[in-house]
Amino acid sequence: GSAMAAWARAVRGLLLDVSGVLYDSGDGGGVPIAGSVEAVSRIKASGLKLRFCTNETQATREEFVKKLRGLGFDISVAEVTAPAPAACRILKERNLRPHLLVHNDLVPEFAGIDKTNPNCVVIGDAAENFTYANLNEAFRVLIGMEKPVLISLGRGRYYKETDGLKLDVGAYMKALEYACDIEAEVVGKPAQMFFESALAEMGVPAQQAIMIGDDIVNDVGGAQRCGMRALQVRTGKYRPCDENHPHVKPDAYVNNLAEAVDVILQQL
Repeated sequence: GSAMAAWARAVRGLLLDVSGVLYDSGDGGGVPIAGSVEAVSRIKASGLKLRFCTNETQATREEFVKKLRGLGFDISVAEVTAPAPAACRILKERNLRPHLLVHNDLVPEFAGIDKTNPNCVVIGDAAENFTYANLNEAFRVLIGMEKPVLISLGRGRYYKETDGLKLDVGAYMKALEYACDIEAEVVGKPAQMFFESALAEMGVPAQQAIMIGDDIVNDVGGAQRCGMRALQVRTGKYRPCDENHPHVKPDAYVNNLAEAVDVILQQL
């Protein structure tokens, strides 16, 4: 390999963001990004460790994986690190009973959790469920508490669907933070605990892992703060202005996942 690709050296594990890296979501399940299906197969054949790290919270992991398999991806539920299961662990550890402001299709992830007489709010990407009435209900639960607890399954601003950009959970999280004068606890990316659990699941130290994502702040910045290298793909919600970000400088830009995998596999 060339000196250009110093970022690709001594890699043992890859963390892949899903939406905007593997596929663009949208009506009818969305579309794979060119070359990504093959790229995942090549990573698996190479013997590198692999985790799919998603903040996607519109479906259970089972449904999400079924959709991706339908698009041709070799992926199983056991390989996915996602916010809802992480949130459930926190809820149980802290005896929290959530009021859920999430997508209807995500509700089964919280099946084993006591939701009577809520003492916190859990917010995810509720999409069409983000009505005034639903936001106001969550607000009332929070404002009625002595010490309001708001748990957010991510803090993304927007994401890309096949028909354009869509507001993400972060925008609504901020609305509740502002209304209640509190700070949410984020359990998905860019939370350090989220990346650390993905690394632990792979059994790879941060120094030997690379995160590949389309979100300059939550994927790239979050991973770098954990000591990982991180690449930004020019797919998904990537916009050219990302390359002038005041705080986050990816270890490299790649046009897409396939290009990143080409370079990484040459170094092995």
